[in-house]
Amino acid sequence: MCGCRRSYAVMSPQHLEPGNFKPKRVLILTKLSRYEFEKRRHPELTERQLEKCLTARGSDYNILLYHHYIHKGVENTVNSVFTAAGIETKTVYRFDYTESNIQWADAVVTTGGDGTYLLAASKILDRNKPLIGFNSDPTRSKGQLCLPQKYSVEVKEAVEKLLKGKFRWTFRSRIRVTLIGDDIFKPPVELHDQQLRYHEYRYLDLEPHACAIRESIPPCSETGMARRVLPFLALNEVFIGECVSARVSYMELSFDDVKGIKQKCSGLIASTGTGSTSWTYNVNKLTEQNMEEILTIVKEETGFKIQDTDQLFVRKITEKFNQMLITDPEVPKMVYTIRDQLVTSPMRNECVKPRGFAKSIGVKSRCFDASLVIDGGLSFTFNDGTRALLEIYDQDALRTVTLHGDSMEVAFKH
Repeated sequence: MCGCRRSYAVMSPQHLEPGNFKPKRVLILTKLSRYEFEKRRHPELTERQLEKCLTARGSDYNILLYHHYIHKGVENTVNSVFTAAGIETKTVYRFDYTESNIQWADAVVTTGGDGTYLLAASKILDRNKPLIGFNSDPTRSKGQLCLPQKYSVEVKEAVEKLLKGKFRWTFRSRIRVTLIGDDIFKPPVELHDQQLRYHEYRYLDLEPHACAIRESIPPCSETGMARRVLPFLALNEVFIGECVSARVSYMELSFDDVKGIKQKCSGLIASTGTGSTSWTYNVNKLTEQNMEEILTIVKEETGFKIQDTDQLFVRKITEKFNQMLITDPEVPKMVYTIRDQLVTSPMRNECVKPRGFAKSIGVKSRCFDASLVIDGGLSFTFNDGTRALLEIYDQDALRTVTLHGDSMEVAFKH
């Protein structure tokens, strides 16, 4: 692949050309820190009582408070820098991250980590609404989706580059999901509600819109079943599989021109280029131990003089392989991974590679208690007979920024 970057985006409106980008209003979505969460959870406790409560549960009150102040420092700096530039700002938590607030803003800015960024992206359905992320605690989070970590300190430099047009738009592909079946309008489960035991309204306040489109979409022409295009776009990945990980997932998979192959596995992950650095990467990456054992076998079988015990050489080969798993976030195709693929009969010729690329993925469930999960946060029932179509469209891309002088850290191999 050549070193030049292809552009998969459609033409931008004139006011969104980098040299013309002059936002007047910015919505700042900020993370709810663990300290703030505990304060909301126990409003009746004094500070001293809260400290005792957290200590009894094994949490370090002082560490929580320390990282809370780091986060708030970045949040306040981002707010003050935009304000000093003459831009009106509004700071909200996830509870007030509503459609009306998003429409009010010319751009959305996040202060937090990748979780906050994914939350912000989940409600931005307009490709002309820019999303910019600041990592508010780079000591604890790498923040792959946010601006480079140095801008957590050099906020003013980042904002100046934005306002001077010293950036290029990066259009991150997202996955559109269409469900076909009988139970596709069941309310989804917000997985973060279960994790934090606190209602976050990450997606669910969009459900009235989801219900509103119920009658406007005609049924599937092939099956006559109800059809629903989900009003949520996956920035990282879509996972499909049984809810209990110990249970085998049974499904029929179609990839572009490859139709209806039955598979038993531990689930399917379909990720974007953005998501190729996340779950997909960690599922497919090789460890140095794996690579050393492979090189030893190659050495024994071929007689070649391979440095299978040289740790620097093994690390180099491992890193080179793992680097190939990362895909350009703007490429309009998905990276699919069939986890723990089971081959029921060695004589069968119906076989698909456990990892590959596709522009369109069709899935028919043969599962008993399965879910379709978007970006690890929103879970839809996906049981026997339900179908899903995963696709990528240019108009669904998320408009983000890459500042000049901060090129992508990886050289994409695909």
